[in-house]
Amino acid sequence: MIDLPSHRTWSRGGTRPVLALHCSLAHAGAWAALANELSGVTLTAIDQPGHGRAPDWDGQGDLHGLYTAQAAQMAEHLAGGQPIDIFGHSYGATVAMRLALERPDLVRSLLLVEPSIFAAARGTRAFADFEATHLPFQRLLDQGRIAEAAALFQTQWGAGEPLATLPAALQAYIIARVPLLAAKNPYLAEDRAALLHAGRLEAIKVPVLLAGGTESPKVAGAIIEALALRLPNAHRVTVAGARHMLPITHARELAPFVQAHLDAC
Repeated sequence: MIDLPSHRTWSRGGTRPVLALHCSLAHAGAWAALANELSGVTLTAIDQPGHGRAPDWDGQGDLHGLYTAQAAQMAEHLAGGQPIDIFGHSYGATVAMRLALERPDLVRSLLLVEPSIFAAARGTRAFADFEATHLPFQRLLDQGRIAEAAALFQTQWGAGEPLATLPAALQAYIIARVPLLAAKNPYLAEDRAALLHAGRLEAIKVPVLLAGGTESPKVAGAIIEALALRLPNAHRVTVAGARHMLPITHARELAPFVQAHLDAC
């Protein structure tokens, strides 16, 4: 028996497989709202390392690469080695991009919801603003003030509710996983996986839907703009009133764009 990553599956009236990769501090269930708005697909979401029901990360090696390898394993399982539609949100979207670069044989299309590859926006005012807000967060992490760091992160990248207003169990879940963000930063702010190197994005020929929210941090929009200029088959959509967690908070508004993207592929 294949030892697959922990996952959840939603059958939406069709056998066409979709693999979904969630954002940091969430779990596979974060895709439930969007999955339930789609039709003609069977969507499977995996828990990234250290999240949901996945084992804790041991702190060794390439965390981004581990998530990518697990995504490739599940994609191969779901579609028998044939190309599959891949959804990614935030950190999960950067993994989807890496999968498209390293295993193009497995990717039929991409949905990238506010990919957090911050390095793509380097040199813009939005990136400078991001750095200014990220430094206090990193300082709190370095000082071991994890709960304060989590509260600041939630303010910047959450759904709009302060951390203190969330259920106690959810607060504890988020706080416990915030230290993992330090291991992810080199892949996002410094592009350690070389996603942005010359010619790489241009090599992704599959249809790509880039989605963002009007109320998200400005750097999210700057990233999408930078990626749209380089991805040869990309289409951009913006969901009015949505923040960074739009697959959860604005699934109904996002779904028609995603369904149209799938139907056209």
